[in-house]
Amino acid sequence: MGNRVTLQTIADALGVSRTTVSNAYNRPDQLAPELRERILDTARELRYSGPDPAARRLRSGRRDAVGLLFTEELSYAFTDPAAVILLQGIAAATERAGLALLLVPAFGSGSRSAVRDAVVDAFCIYSMPEGHPNVVAALDRGVPVVVVDEPPLPGRSYVGIEDRRGARLVAEHLVALGHRRFAVFCERTQEDGFAGRLTAEREAAATYYITRERIGGYREAFAAAGFAWDSIPRFEIPANRPERGLEAGRAALALDPRPTALVALTDQLAIGALEAIAEAGLKVPRDISIAGFDDVPGAATAGPGLTTVRQPLREKGEIAGRLLIADDSEPREVILPVELIVRGSTAPPPGS
Repeated sequence: MGNRVTLQTIADALGVSRTTVSNAYNRPDQLAPELRERILDTARELRYSGPDPAARRLRSGRRDAVGLLFTEELSYAFTDPAAVILLQGIAAATERAGLALLLVPAFGSGSRSAVRDAVVDAFCIYSMPEGHPNVVAALDRGVPVVVVDEPPLPGRSYVGIEDRRGARLVAEHLVALGHRRFAVFCERTQEDGFAGRLTAEREAAATYYITRERIGGYREAFAAAGFAWDSIPRFEIPANRPERGLEAGRAALALDPRPTALVALTDQLAIGALEAIAEAGLKVPRDISIAGFDDVPGAATAGPGLTTVRQPLREKGEIAGRLLIADDSEPREVILPVELIVRGSTAPPPGS
């Protein structure tokens, strides 16, 4: 016999049809108990573990699972605070429906084929750039798709927050405190690993919707206050991790004149920059103010307490999960409100 044992292998060994062997697993009521036991005994002797459940679900048209596509490595889903809470929300909704959740990261060999081959009934796309091959592959599957954060897709359900308004709230708060020198820490605009000063050209070519929206909010608020956007140093950071915020913080503190306020697109970047400030022997907010975005766990206890924009991360995930399993085929757009949370990391600038 060949190395791979199949239903046909067992059928040949017993002199019965393949359908009869299949019935022993999938429709046992169709067989006499003695015949079914003979089939199962032979399968055990041949070390056959049973029909492929994925193939069985494909034949039945039911997968009993949804796929989650996201923009980082797999480890990011379990370490980034915002991602963890959002995943909890999605998982809670899908668990209640009896569905499994399959995680498909954007990076790694074979990620696109993993999307094509995933045995799922629907996909949730979480924070992917426009035109990413995995997004294209998911759309090509023809299954329902729900987008969380980005990219907004015509004819697909979307769950997001007031990103632009949240960024405006932060900038307006710092201006109202009297700050006049700022630096902005931006998440990546493209997937090329660039780190450094963000140029107008890179900003205009950004493929990440959330980065564009939050930058747009800062730009609008600062412009309304009379500050030229091009005069404000902006640092592009290729990964949303505190260690990258630390690096950007060091670069911002080396500016002359030094900013009196740092604005970060995420709390993770702001938390890293807090370390750079302490490393330089400066005090927050006496010497410099800093604000983030997301209100992740840990923001309230970072430094003197991080001023930030609170978004309903778990609720966002639960809504996305419910949309994934909804019977309604009409796409829906859900935009959740945000709230400025003022803590001890912002105050009037030195000498005010």
